[in-house]
Amino acid sequence: MKSFFQFLNEAQSQASMQARKLNLVSDGHGGWLDSRGKFVATTEDGKLKFADKKKKKAEDDKPAQQKTTQSEPEAKTKKPATQTTGAKKAEAGEGDQTSGETTETLTVTFGRFNPPTVGHGKLLAAAQKAAQGEDMKIYPSRSQDAKKNPLDPDMKVSFMKKMFPDYSENIINDDEMKSIFNVLVAADEAGYKNVNIIVGSDRQAEFENLATKYNGELYNFDNIRVISAGVRDSDAEGVEGMSASKMRKAVMDDDYDSFRRGTPKELNDGDTKALFNAVRQGMGSKKKKEVAEMWEIAPEIDPKGLRDNYVSGNIFNLGDVVENLNTGLIGKIVRRGTNHLICVTQENYMFKSWIRDVMEAVVNYSGPSGVPSNQREVGTDANRNYTMRMTGTAGIKNLINKYKIKK
Repeated sequence: MKSFFQFLNEAQSQASMQARKLNLVSDGHGGWLDSRGKFVATTEDGKLKFADKKKKKAEDDKPAQQKTTQSEPEAKTKKPATQTTGAKKAEAGEGDQTSGETTETLTVTFGRFNPPTVGHGKLLAAAQKAAQGEDMKIYPSRSQDAKKNPLDPDMKVSFMKKMFPDYSENIINDDEMKSIFNVLVAADEAGYKNVNIIVGSDRQAEFENLATKYNGELYNFDNIRVISAGVRDSDAEGVEGMSASKMRKAVMDDDYDSFRRGTPKELNDGDTKALFNAVRQGMGSKKKKEVAEMWEIAPEIDPKGLRDNYVSGNIFNLGDVVENLNTGLIGKIVRRGTNHLICVTQENYMFKSWIRDVMEAVVNYSGPSGVPSNQREVGTDANRNYTMRMTGTAGIKNLINKYKIKK
C-alpha cells in the first residue's frame, strides 16, 4: 500500500494540476472524466495524456463495471500544431473558409461581452459566415468584477439572447467554459477534427499563437484556424468603433444616450435601460468617482493612466496573479515588459498579455458569480469546502479517504 506522502505527491502531480484546470475528475484508477462523466484522459509519467477517440468511444459503450477493470486506453499521439496559412489569416468571408470537412468543423468565439454591444453583432455575423451552416458556438466568459466585468454571466447571456436573437441558440451558458482552453478541450472531446476561432483583428495573433502552441498536448485537431472578424478602430464612429469600454464609460458618465447608440435595434428601450442600470449596479455606484479611475474601467480610453500606474509599480508586479481578459487564462506574472506581461498558469502553461488586456485575477468576488460571505465563515463546512476548492486540495482529501484503513 502506498504511503501517505506518496498519495500527496500523486495528488499534486502535473497531471492533477492540469486536470483541475480543465475541470476533470479522477476515476481513482489513474483515469480522468470530463464534466459529463466520460473518460477522456489518463495519467502517464506524471502527465495528462488524452485518450484516443476511437478507443474512448469503445470504453464509453462498455458497462461501467467493465470500464474500471480494463487497462487504461492508449494516449493520443502528439501531433504538431497546424501551421498558419493564408486562408487562416484571412478575414471571415474572404476567400475559401472551408477545409472540405465542414461536417467535422466547429466554429467558436470566446469573449467577455461585458456589456454586449452592437459591435459584437459583427463578430457573431463573421462567425456565422465562417461556419458555412455547420456547428457554431458562442461562449461568453465567466469573469465578473466591478471594474471591467460588471455583468454576471447569467445576466450577460440573457441580454445577449435579446440583442442577437438570430444567434440565441448558439450562445452557450456553460460555467465550465472559463477559458479558451476549456472551449477547445470540450470541442476535442465532442469529436470535432477542425476548429475555427473567430476574433477581432487586434486579438488574432494572440489567439493564433496560443491555440496552435498547445495543439497535440491539451487537444488534438487536424486544423486550427483563427479568423479575423474585421478591423476595429477604437477612434471610429458607429459599429466599427464601438466597444464595451465605451459602454462602461458611458455608464460612468451617466450618459444614457451614448449607451443607447451602442446597442442594436433589436433591444427595445425598456431592455436597454435595464442593461444600463445593470451595468451601473455591477460597477458599484452611480457616481463615477466612487467606482474607479477611468484607466481601470476602460484602459483603451485612458492608456496614459494605465501606463503611468504600471511604470510606477502600482499594478501588475512580479508574482501577482492576473487574468487575461481575452482568453480567460489565469497565471502568475514572471516577467514585466515595457507594455506587456509574461505569465505562467498553475499548470505551467505560459502566455503573453498586453497590460491593457489583463486584470487582477478575481479569487473571491462578492457578486452573484462569487462566493458569498456566509460560505466563508471560519469553522463551517462551507468554508472548508471553499478553501479546498481555492487551494486544489479537495482531491487530496478524497484520495486519502479512499485508501484509509477501515476499522
